[in-house]
Amino acid sequence: MAGSLTSIMKMTVLIWADLLSFYAMWLMMAYLTDVWKISFTHAAAIVNVFWGLVHIIPLILKFIVDTFMGSFWMVLISSFAYCAGLGFITMSTPPVLADATGTCSAYKPECIGEAQKVLFYTALALIVMGMAGHSTSLNSLMIEHATIKRQTQEEEEEVQASQIWSFCFGMFGMVIVYIAIILAITFIKPWSLRFGIPAICTVIATTIFLTSSCSYKYAKPQGSPLTTVFRVFIAFASKLFHKLPTDTNQLYEKHQIELPSHPHTPRLRCLDKAAIIVQSESLEQQEKNKWRLCRVSEVEETKSMICMIPICLSFLVLGLVSSLGNTYFIEQANHMNQKVGKLTVPIPIFLWFYDQSKSYYASSYSQFARSLSRISKLNRGFVAPIGIAVSMIFAILCSITAAKVEEQRLGVVVSHGLVDKPEETVPMTMFWLLPQYLLLGGLDGILENNITRMLANQLPQTMAPYVTIFASGISGVGILASVLSVYVVGKASSKGIKPSWFQYTLNKSRLDKYYWLLAILCVVNLVFFILMAIWYAHRDSKSEDREAPEVNVEITNEPFEDDAQS
Repeated sequence: MAGSLTSIMKMTVLIWADLLSFYAMWLMMAYLTDVWKISFTHAAAIVNVFWGLVHIIPLILKFIVDTFMGSFWMVLISSFAYCAGLGFITMSTPPVLADATGTCSAYKPECIGEAQKVLFYTALALIVMGMAGHSTSLNSLMIEHATIKRQTQEEEEEVQASQIWSFCFGMFGMVIVYIAIILAITFIKPWSLRFGIPAICTVIATTIFLTSSCSYKYAKPQGSPLTTVFRVFIAFASKLFHKLPTDTNQLYEKHQIELPSHPHTPRLRCLDKAAIIVQSESLEQQEKNKWRLCRVSEVEETKSMICMIPICLSFLVLGLVSSLGNTYFIEQANHMNQKVGKLTVPIPIFLWFYDQSKSYYASSYSQFARSLSRISKLNRGFVAPIGIAVSMIFAILCSITAAKVEEQRLGVVVSHGLVDKPEETVPMTMFWLLPQYLLLGGLDGILENNITRMLANQLPQTMAPYVTIFASGISGVGILASVLSVYVVGKASSKGIKPSWFQYTLNKSRLDKYYWLLAILCVVNLVFFILMAIWYAHRDSKSEDREAPEVNVEITNEPFEDDAQS
């Protein structure tokens, strides 16, 4: 147990390093527009692709972890990728790696050569792998070590007397150091240090993690439930031209005690071909090839996942709104007055307000839902859809608030003659943006918990370890879709003699119109979601038995028996 506490503490160091790196990467929008001097829409596209992949890649990595490698190796490989990525992005800044002449080292676009660009984009790819790998496996690895059993009562008392206190003291020390470094990054101006400090801390954290590599628990991969989905599609494709039997009892179903049995349903009947028993071959031979014959229960699990796609499409619009906090909101704040009296307040203060709002609204809605269930005896299956609808209302309010604030900002820009002076600070406090960040926190906090809850209620129980990752992936697709939405809106708004809403600089653009368009789109999306929620057949019996998991927490530690290996 003592070794387990030490190992968990050393793994926790990686979490602090991850949070530190997150703060540095959150300011990427300002770096690209201030140093690279590219258009704010181009910078937003880079940032949104980055964060979208950070949310989507974990699904692929989770499948690799469960099928080929354990959590430890994924954490180790992603930590190395993290170190290399942060190191490369630090080297890509002009003061660290000057251009070919060796004389240009200022934070100016002419000092950004091909070498810096190659290092920068390579660094982004490595950091994506690092963030995705840690979000996939670091929590799982900590859970594996937290479940080590204590052997005797005497050992337990000894651990509590010596190890737990040292663990708490170490954690307290790490928190103090973490806060000090965050404050340092916040007020440090050179970008080489803003990226360099997280790079150094990540290298140190990875080194500390490696010092206990011999004591870590190496769990063997148990197979991924996603393999079942792949098997169903391959078996269906192999029997595409076979005719379905009129009697569904003729479909293959071998009941297994360790896995739940799902009754046959008439939806998506074409997939039932995966369970057809070919009469020209013996049943024993077909059972040996799991990629040619699937059970009816396995087909039904795949059907339930496919049927979730229409209702999940309504979440993509929310991803468009969520992406604003990492891009356009930052760009607006970066060109507004950041002073409160004589004190200059750094932009990352909005990230703190966002996190606090996200946590507050998520916990408040959970308490409200529990109270509502007790008072009105509301079925738990409706708690998640109501929560998602509430988050959509937050998205509408956030978009409207952002539009009104941008209208006010553009009015100040015009009145002070700053339209053609993009480098000048707009004489308007950046705290005008605070309400929309608070609303954005409410949107993401309520949405993440309730998407996770809804997926846990509706997806097969075997998919429980993937629920949180599915929810994150849906958000990631929405963030990626924002790149396409800006491109389409820009082209559509520039038809005729009218200029595009998105110009090279923020002051010449009409970002307020884009925000109003998002507000209208969110209203339409809310109506669409309500109709889909009414149409969708919720599995209420399952909702009564299963509690919704918290975001970023593994649902279960039970291994998945992958019988597709034979």
